[in-house]
Amino acid sequence: MISESDLAIIREKLSTSVRPLFFFDDDPDGVSSFLLFYKAVNEGKGICVKGKPILEKRYADKVTEYSPDRVFVLDKPLIEQEFLDKISQEIIWLDHHPVQDNKGVLYFNPRKRDDEDNRPTSYWAYLVTKDMVKNALWIAMVGIIGDWNLLLADEFRAQYPDLLPADIDTPEKALFETKIGKLVRIVDFNLKGATSEVMKSVKALTRIKDPNEILNQTTPRGKFIYKKYLTINKDYQQLLKEVEVTDDKILIFRYENNKLALSSQLSNELLYLYPEKIIIVVREKADDTMMSIRSSKYKIIDNLKKALESTTGYGGGHDHACGASVKKSEFDIFLEKFRETFNS
Repeated sequence: MISESDLAIIREKLSTSVRPLFFFDDDPDGVSSFLLFYKAVNEGKGICVKGKPILEKRYADKVTEYSPDRVFVLDKPLIEQEFLDKISQEIIWLDHHPVQDNKGVLYFNPRKRDDEDNRPTSYWAYLVTKDMVKNALWIAMVGIIGDWNLLLADEFRAQYPDLLPADIDTPEKALFETKIGKLVRIVDFNLKGATSEVMKSVKALTRIKDPNEILNQTTPRGKFIYKKYLTINKDYQQLLKEVEVTDDKILIFRYENNKLALSSQLSNELLYLYPEKIIIVVREKADDTMMSIRSSKYKIIDNLKKALESTTGYGGGHDHACGASVKKSEFDIFLEKFRETFNS
């Protein structure tokens, strides 16, 4: 857990910032955390860190350009030490992935006290900002459900009973059978594409006051966000139709680069549809294969790490949801070793 005293430290750092810079992950958990922090102060600039789980040293140039008084890093699993070494400003890092040991950063992660406590970053961001942001709960729930969790569900139902019915008792049902789940997918799809286009959507999201602005398209900004969702969803549904299911306990779906990375979303829905299978969605781009791996039955993080030892690739994530990348020439080797880990 993150103690109340630590949450108070984050809150004080946030509330006293006059020109904060926010780096956040390109998923619902990351963007929800950013929205909560940004709305708490109504100041600063956000940068969506796309494509890799690591905040690389090259992003130090963004800090130099903006010249913030503080830097906040939200829901990024890794930070290059060189990034931290280049920054003179105070850096506050809030995350829930496996614990890291970087220097020169105020690091808050529930897994520092209990490695089993991987509650989403957006949950902790909500605890920091709930008294600072009007209608903070729905923003937090986008991130929480997007990260396959039902924290705060009863509190949310009390405010928005039509968005999360009482009979919904699992994160996957919430994600694929409810209006709040649809909102999660809408937000998620608005994080696809070129960074410049993503930030247009993020800017619109900072101005949304109520979830029905998007779901019912009652405002121009809500219509803008919904329209992009519809565009991305066409490509997504086409890919979903191309998936072939066999008797193999590992369901593998490979698709070639099409400007959009939809592997995470595809793997989540395939796991919902075929919960007994291990899901591997592979996006091929140039010489690389980028994978989104899911399982409801197995803790796959250790299997992934063992399989990667036979390659030059990298990967990581949560117990039941991981990402990885290996060279195309190494994919068959990786897959063979990955299979072996379930038989050893």
